Order: sequence, then structure tokens, then C-alpha cells
Amino acid sequence: MVQHRYSLLLLIAGLLTAASLQAQTFPGYHTSQYAGIHAVPFNPASAAGSRYRWDVNIVGADAKAGNTYIKFNKASLLSGDSLKRFVDWFPDTLSKNQQHAWGSVDIMMPSALYAINERQSIAFTWRVRASFNGGNIQTSTANFFSLNYPNPRMYNRTIADEYGGFYGQAWNEFGFTYAKVFKDVGDHRWKGGITLKYLGGQAAGYAVGRDAAFVFESRSRVDINSGKLNYAYNAEMDAWDGSFGTLYSPFQNPGIGADIGVIYEWRPDSDGFGSYFEDDTWNPDADTWKARIGVSIVDIGGISYTKSLYAANLDMRVQDYDAHLLEKRKGESISQYARRMSTQFAHVDSDAGDKFYMNLPTSLNLMGDYNIDGRFFVSASATIGLLGGKKDDHKTNALTQLLVTPRYETQHLGVYLPFSVNRYGQADAGFGLRAGPLVIGSASLFSNLARSTVNHADVFVALRIIPIRFNRGSWDKGGGGIFRKRKNNLGCPSVP
Repeated sequence: MVQHRYSLLLLIAGLLTAASLQAQTFPGYHTSQYAGIHAVPFNPASAAGSRYRWDVNIVGADAKAGNTYIKFNKASLLSGDSLKRFVDWFPDTLSKNQQHAWGSVDIMMPSALYAINERQSIAFTWRVRASFNGGNIQTSTANFFSLNYPNPRMYNRTIADEYGGFYGQAWNEFGFTYAKVFKDVGDHRWKGGITLKYLGGQAAGYAVGRDAAFVFESRSRVDINSGKLNYAYNAEMDAWDGSFGTLYSPFQNPGIGADIGVIYEWRPDSDGFGSYFEDDTWNPDADTWKARIGVSIVDIGGISYTKSLYAANLDMRVQDYDAHLLEKRKGESISQYARRMSTQFAHVDSDAGDKFYMNLPTSLNLMGDYNIDGRFFVSASATIGLLGGKKDDHKTNALTQLLVTPRYETQHLGVYLPFSVNRYGQADAGFGLRAGPLVIGSASLFSNLARSTVNHADVFVALRIIPIRFNRGSWDKGGGGIFRKRKNNLGCPSVP
């Protein structure tokens, strides 16, 4: 019975704490004019008019995880001891809202951006990504499984929930980006970019319950009066030994994806004398805008998978059922557990087919940026998940989030102070640092340091290679480019 209890607690924790889902990658730093290759996933148009002739990412990673139901004592998480309820972890038992979880892992492998000239750029990005989210369950349901399960006071009471689910996907992604300044008239410049992606699905799955109502008669006997459970995962998972290395194959389960974006720049000082630095550094014109706004839609598309033979859509209605049979047994593989579950309940929608299509976490990204004096900037960006809702089981959904970031920028140093709030009302303050080739930060660093308990966290780090300096005359500004200026610049164009 103890193992049964902890199996269900692990299920709740898996849905509500260990899930991962995408929001903004490299938050705060991602809107910088020095972000280069790291800005491309947020808006591919940012590659055009790059600050650098070329930019190479050696390796980078961005990871996030969070939930709305359970907060953890930070000291307890580092102790290595077993966690006790209301001592080490604290459920939000009084909430009137549904409970959710989210997160993501985004590993940027060797990737590169190259500026063909000051108006056009190309980029190649190689990313290994995972996106998971779950929940949508009532707080009362979460309480039932997390508070002294099975609580004798809840015997012979109906526990009902309309919907609850878990969705996850891990994939390899090769992206090919082209960006261009397509209009430059007076004070106004427009840039556009597109990234086409070749996707390789590594693992995907979903488990969704609908219209559930059940009654525990005792610690081990349950009546399930209504409910449907749909679950599926890709066939490769049947042979999985638990390590990602044995699962990873970049060209399996091919799919197609795309990002598309546009950026407008307002340049009220764009005509006049040139910069002192124009002959020494690649494209200082990249940040002579006073203000800019951008919009992009990213992660359009998805991947088709072959279902495991043990995927099923089940009618869960049953009376006087042994609740122990619902648990995953020690040493039981995923395929063995799925097969056993599929033999215990009636199948419905048997013509659902042997394939399922998993959508990427498609999102709308918005950005605004203001140049205060060439060193101090303030930006605002938003990510809006477009695949929320309860109708589609075959997706992960981006976390809707708003981010405001004051920043200080020089050629080799950037300091970022992101302030964010997400759709669940969780507010954070963080820190980011760009020091030469190193980028590191967290959008929740300061706020989590100030809290005694946490229910979400993130971190990002990247190592890159960028050109430090070019010799005089190493780039061609093109027609009329030498007549660009910066505010308060008193330099004059050279006279032949």
C-alpha cells in the first residue's frame, strides 16, 4: 500500500513539478542587438543588419521548470533527504484555480550566423529540445492524491474532474535562416526573416483523462463511475532503457517546422555624418535605431509518430476495482505497463489509426526596444502560447509571459535585469551577463534568492565565438552607408 501511495504521489509530482515547457529562450538577453545567433530563435528577422560579421555558438543551454501547486523549501531540495509534506514541500490546498505545470530544455549545439553584407544574413542553428506540460486539474483532485492518500475522510465521496492531461515531446532541430533589410526609407527600416526547420522526433507522448468520477470504498477498492483515458507514445519508446543517448537519432521521425518574423526600426538620426568607428568594427549601424518593434510566430509545424502497439483510448468505467492495479510496478517497463492497462478496460475509438501528429509549442512573440543613449536600453517582450485549450491532445503549449528588461550594453559587456510575469501571476526578477564569449543568467535569480520556498526556476548559459575587431576598411558599407550617423556624433565622412 505504501508503494501504491508513493506511485500516485510521483504521478502528481510528475504532472505538477517536473514538467518542462518553452517560454522565452535566453530571457532578457534575447532582445539585445549583441545577441546575434542567440536572438534568431525568438525572431529570425534579428539576423539582418547583424552587429557581427559572423557569430558562432559553441554550446548553449536554457532550462525552465515550474508548477502552480507545490512549493519546495530550498534548503530541503539540497539536503538529499526524503521530503516531508508541510515541512519540505507545501501544496496549495486552498486554491480555487486549476493546477498546471510547465518547462523546457533547449540545448543549442554548434550554430553560426554569417552577415553577407550589412543588409543580409544567413544562419544555421542546431538545437536539441524538449517541451512538456501538464495539469489542468482541479485543486480538489490534486489534494485527494497528495494529502494522506487515500484519506479515510474521503471514502464514499465522489471525486470528479472534467479534464487533466500530460503532454511531452523531445526533438532534434536543424534550422536554416535567411534575413534581409527589405525596406529602408528615411527614418524607417524594415527587416524580415524566416527559418525553415528539419525536425527529428525523439520521443513524444500524451495521456489525457476526461469526465472522470470515482469513489474510493476503502484503501484498495474503487468505483470508477465515468471517465475516458486516451494515451499514446511513439513506438521507439518501447525499447527505451531510460537513457537519452540510446533514444537519440537526429533523423528519425522527420518533420517540418518554421519561424517567421518582422522588425521595424525607427531611426530619426539616420541621415548625416558617419561614425568614428565605421572603419574599425563591423556594422556599428546595427544599433543606431532609437526605437524598434518586432513580431514573430515561431515553432510552426510538428512531427508525425508511429504509435506504440500498446497505445489505447479506454473507457475507464469499472466497479469494485483493485486500485493497486493502476500503479506502475517496480521493474515494469513502459510498454509492459501500457499493455497491462490496455487489457483491463474497454477500448473505444479503435479506428484512431496507428499514427499521431504532435504539434510544436507554437507561439506569438512580440518585442519593443528603446535606445536611451547608445549604452542604456529598455526592452519589453511577450510570448503568447497559441495551442492552449482542451480539444487537441497532440501538442505542447508555450507559457504565456511578459518580460521587461533594462540593460547596459558595450561591445564586450552586457548587463541585463529582466522583470517578468507569466499567465499564472508568478512574478520574477532576474539577472543576465554577457562578458565577451560567455553568456549566463536566470530570469528568476533575484526573486528565488529572496524566497524561502520556490515552485519555478530557470537558468541559461552559452559560450560563443565572435570577432573582436576588424582592420580598417574590412567591410563595405555599400551605397550611401557612410552618411549614417549616431546621435551626438561629430565625426565627418572622409574626403577622397
